[in-house]
Amino acid sequence: MKILLVNPPHLSIGSRLPQEHLPPLGLLSVGGALIDAGYNVDLLDADYGNMKIPQIVASVVAKKVDIVMLGHSGSTSAQPIINEITQLLKQAQPEICIIVGGVFPTFHWKDILRENPQIDYIVCGEGEKTILELTRAIEQNLPVSEVKGIAYRQNNIPMRTPPAELIENLDDFRIAWELMGDYHYTYWGKRKAVVVQFSRGCPHQCSYCGQNLFWQKFRHRSPQAFADEMEMLYKKYGVEVINFADENPASDAKAWKEFLEALIAKKLPLILVGSIRADNIVRDADVLHLYKQAGFERFLLGIENYNEAVLKQIKKAGTISKDRQAIQLLRKHNILSMATYVVGFGEERIKDFWHSLKQLWSYDPDQIQLVYVTPHRWTPYFEEIKDKEIILTDQRKWDYKHQVIAIKNMRPSLVIWCVKLLELFVQMRPQSVKRLLFHREACLRSAMRWYTNIGRRVWFWELYQFFFVTKLTKEKITLEKFWNAQQMNE
Repeated sequence: MKILLVNPPHLSIGSRLPQEHLPPLGLLSVGGALIDAGYNVDLLDADYGNMKIPQIVASVVAKKVDIVMLGHSGSTSAQPIINEITQLLKQAQPEICIIVGGVFPTFHWKDILRENPQIDYIVCGEGEKTILELTRAIEQNLPVSEVKGIAYRQNNIPMRTPPAELIENLDDFRIAWELMGDYHYTYWGKRKAVVVQFSRGCPHQCSYCGQNLFWQKFRHRSPQAFADEMEMLYKKYGVEVINFADENPASDAKAWKEFLEALIAKKLPLILVGSIRADNIVRDADVLHLYKQAGFERFLLGIENYNEAVLKQIKKAGTISKDRQAIQLLRKHNILSMATYVVGFGEERIKDFWHSLKQLWSYDPDQIQLVYVTPHRWTPYFEEIKDKEIILTDQRKWDYKHQVIAIKNMRPSLVIWCVKLLELFVQMRPQSVKRLLFHREACLRSAMRWYTNIGRRVWFWELYQFFFVTKLTKEKITLEKFWNAQQMNE
């Protein structure tokens, strides 16, 4: 049985302007399970070359596969593209079996199956064990109703089987790095790169985040086995940069320290980047030298907001003092900090952007990233704001870089100007420019120049897209109306 994994093209700015891509970790993960079970598996990364949909369909048909599996890390904004690809694919090859997976399909399975008859099955939750059982059932013509963790149709009615058991030992399955083939994945300035995952899940309950609902439980890889895999990636595939996909890899302080020490012992010239909670940086103040020795050059700090009341509202469980302290600690150890600011958690006014500018200035991060709150129907936060109006109904642009929720006190055009000016003023402040030009470490100067060059292009592109391309809805429509009936209890 021949299986093709398809990574659909994505419209987000991050996928296009930098002209750098990371491998689709989720697809490679299920690919490893399938290959080890004896299946013939291939990868079509349509996002890598920004393939057009007719090209994708023609390529899949030409490969003459039995099953095609589609998924994307940005699954909310990618789902409409998946719908279009699969519709044309089913018309061209009616006998092909189509399986979809990811976070968005997991929670929107009923809508997807009801509106897309061309999609045969949806894998709900993590996929390695489930995809094996489903593929065997299809191959041997067994009842799929006995496969846990999937959604399908029975008599044209969308159904879902009981959830699959969690994978307690993440080292039971491997990632099919060999599927990267001739794709030259790069990051951090055209360096060969991959994305990895030390852990799944997060012990925190931030109301706007659905990761703890999707992964359900925090688990981590064996620290030594994970370090061994990174050594293999360096020696066998020539990987230079490792990007961590974890929500919070340092949640288990003991395991995280063991991993850092195991990697340091290998003396590999790797560059590591990832995301982490600011309070974990503060917690690890005495061992941050291990972070640096292991190869970390930058952390994105999930700060989200600079107002204690907002942090409490979204159950961030962080504090302004710890956020500021984390940035100072990272700088002390020559690790770059990227601070986030999420627009849309409150009914902002111009004065709120002014306050955020002053706060960001005082935090003094090396880099910043401004994003817009993107409400997911399966999160507790959705219940709090379901009556709010939205201004963008094109789901393909629900990628955190486009404003979705209307802000009562500000027109969208004013919001984007405030966002872009805030970015400009913070990134061009004297301290930032000084570090960009004269940081004591040449590698970090290079990293900052790389990010600044991308940021400059994105800055102008986002303004162009907003004023000349993106079509905002004039209809008054609430979040609840847009997503129709609730599925949260399911």
